Parts: sequence; structure tokens; C-alpha cells
Amino acid sequence: MTIRLPDFQGGFRAYEPREEPFAAASGTPFTSRTVFSAAHVVADPFADATPDSPAAVDWDATLAFRRHLWSHGLGVAEAMDTAQRGMGLDWAGAAELIRRSAAEAKSVGGLIACGVGTDQLTGPATLAEVRAAYEEQLALVEESGAQAILMASRALAAAAKGPEDYLEVYGHLLRQATEPVILHWLGPMFDPALEGYWGSSDLDAATDTFLQVIAAHPDKVDGIKVSLLEAQREIDIRRRLPQGVRCYTGDDFNYPELIAGDEQGFSHALLGIFDPLGPLAAEAVRVLDTGDAKGFRELLDPTVELSRHLFQAPTRFYKTGVVFLAWLAGHQSHFTMVGGLQSARSLPHFARAYELADGLGLFPDPKLAEERMKNLLSLYGVTQ
Repeated sequence: MTIRLPDFQGGFRAYEPREEPFAAASGTPFTSRTVFSAAHVVADPFADATPDSPAAVDWDATLAFRRHLWSHGLGVAEAMDTAQRGMGLDWAGAAELIRRSAAEAKSVGGLIACGVGTDQLTGPATLAEVRAAYEEQLALVEESGAQAILMASRALAAAAKGPEDYLEVYGHLLRQATEPVILHWLGPMFDPALEGYWGSSDLDAATDTFLQVIAAHPDKVDGIKVSLLEAQREIDIRRRLPQGVRCYTGDDFNYPELIAGDEQGFSHALLGIFDPLGPLAAEAVRVLDTGDAKGFRELLDPTVELSRHLFQAPTRFYKTGVVFLAWLAGHQSHFTMVGGLQSARSLPHFARAYELADGLGLFPDPKLAEERMKNLLSLYGVTQ
């Protein structure tokens, strides 16, 4: 049986779906790497919500997806940009998500870290207001019992006059953090409002400021997450980190080589692509735990084409593909997103995502995925 899929030239091609999924064992903790999946939220499809209204979240399905990730040994990076932070999910929704997910993690023994930002600020803000917003969110995450991830702030990018403002704000936050945090450098390809973060659009100068923050407070920095989609820059930063500070790759284009590492070190992982890749990624890391870097690459390298497809420009809309694949995989009953973001990618984009994911065996029930893909195609007027 084949399925008729649209291509990028206005035509169609026949694709024969896979019949058996990738078989991955669940369970045992990783020993060589710390790995987080930045998880998406499941919208409530029956809520009377508009793109400008507060997010309506299906909490049961959202937490069930986190249990799925934990069951495979992955940590959950909560309330990050994958969860549509700043793209449909406001601070009130993110706060509720953090509380619920942290409690769920505690009940099942799951690893969790949560994003701390300044998205309760909705207009121009002073540096003092930015600092206070960060403090409010940091306090909530720490009270929940989760590790904190200090995310890049649009408000700080707008308010800062230069590197010294970043040094002051981050230094203040790190001094008052009760436990070591993860610092997140998110590039402008993920959020254009973050252009010039760390006080300069020159990445070498920005890197120097970023490393100054860490060097001044190495005991308060568990690690850094670098999302610049430049493998060599991440490697260079990784090699300049103080002893004991980890690098968590956020590079959804080059993650296999960065996690595998080289003779001078390696990256841990905090990745949005590990949302749809969860079981396969977990299996690859377990292979790496045995010292088999070649086997790790053989499992993970074939996933890069899918990741690069989902994260293609405009990169910030990668969440649409992530949720689309979760629907096809049966992790949610619908393809509806917070803020109506399901409309952010084209039908040919969805078709290629389906083809690549199916080829990797990512769908536990390939027949269900095929049926749902055909249903979507029919909504666009494609007959089989």
C-alpha cells in the first residue's frame, strides 16, 4: 500500500509506509551523558480560544507525554521555547506548567529542569524590572523543586546598553540562586528579538561576555545550553569552560557529533528534537554508555535529516513539526496547537516530515500514523 504525498514542486509522489516501528527498550538511567528533551505542550482542542487569548492546555495529555519521555530515561526540560514560551504560552500558563510537571517528576522520579525568563513583562522594561521578573520566575522554579534554566530574555536584549548590563543582571541572579543553574544562550534564528545578546552581534565578543559570567560564578553554573547551530563555536566554547561546568548542546543540526565528542571532551544534551526522537535518542545514548561511539552515530546520524527539516528557516516554527509528529505517533488525539500555530508550516513540509519520521520508525503504530496523515491530506483536498 502506498500513500500519495505532495512534493515541493506542486506535484505528488507515492510513498510506501514502514510496517514496523523502531524497537527501543525503556528504562535504565544513562551513565555517560545527561540528556534533556525540551517537551511540547498539548493544546486543549475543545477550548474556545483565539490566537490572542491565554493558552488552553490539555494537562492530562501534556503530563502523559512527559511520563513517556521519563520512561525512556530522558530528562524533561520544561517551559522552554519548545513549549511555545513567548509564542502562545504566557507566563501564567508557563508557571502552571512548571508546577504541574515538577510535581509529576517528583511522583515518578523523573529528572526535570525548568525555564526561567522574563515573559511576564509585556512592554519596555528597565534593567531593574528585568531583574525582578527573573527573580520571580527563579523563585517559583526553586520552590517547585526543579533545577533552573536561565533563559535568554527579550526584555533584557531590549534594555541592555552593553555587555556590562548582562554581567550585572546575570551576576545578581547567580549570586542568589540556591542551586547551580543552566545558562541558555538562544540564538536569533530561534527568536529574532534576541539579536545582539550578551551585548554584541559579534559572536566572538558575545562569547567572551558569556564566558565572563560563568568564570565569575563557576560554583553556581551547572552547565550551559548553546543554541547557535554552529558546531565549531560550541566546541570552542566547551573547551573554554571552567572545570566542572557542563556544555548541553542545543544544536539541532549537529547534535550527534557534539554529543559523541572528541579527545578533548563532549557535550551533554538539551534538545527540542529529542521530543519526537525520544525512544530512539535514548537507545543511542545507551549504546554510547557502553563506549560504542560508532554504534551511537549509526543510530543517531540518520535522524539529522529530519531535524534539519523541522528546524529549517524560519527556525522558530519548528514546534509545529514537533507537535505534528506527536499527533501522528499517537501521543495526542489531535493536531491543534496553542495560538493556532499548527498553520505555521505548509502541507509539503508536513508530508516530508511524515516520510522522514516514518522511515526512522518513530511511529509506534505506523498504520495509525498513515491514517492520520491521509486524514490531513484529505482536509487539503488530496485524494488517494
